[in-house]
Amino acid sequence: MTDALRLACADALHVLCTDGRVVRGGRALLFVIGELGYRRSARLLGRRPLVWGVEIFYRAVAKNRRLLGRFIFRAEAE
Repeated sequence: MTDALRLACADALHVLCTDGRVVRGGRALLFVIGELGYRRSARLLGRRPLVWGVEIFYRAVAKNRRLLGRFIFRAEAE
């Protein structure tokens, strides 16, 4: 793994597809959701303009994941 890829992976989810494509961020999340069996939902959310909302939501969560993690996992820590 290169240093550039390591830094990029720290910021966003990356998926390496079997055909060699790399998808990242919200689109990578939709790919994973589709592979988990929710293909219809992933396909619907992957269409414009919905995919833009997925990307914005993903960026907001990724940017604040430490803060959100404190609230989500607070009960486990206590």
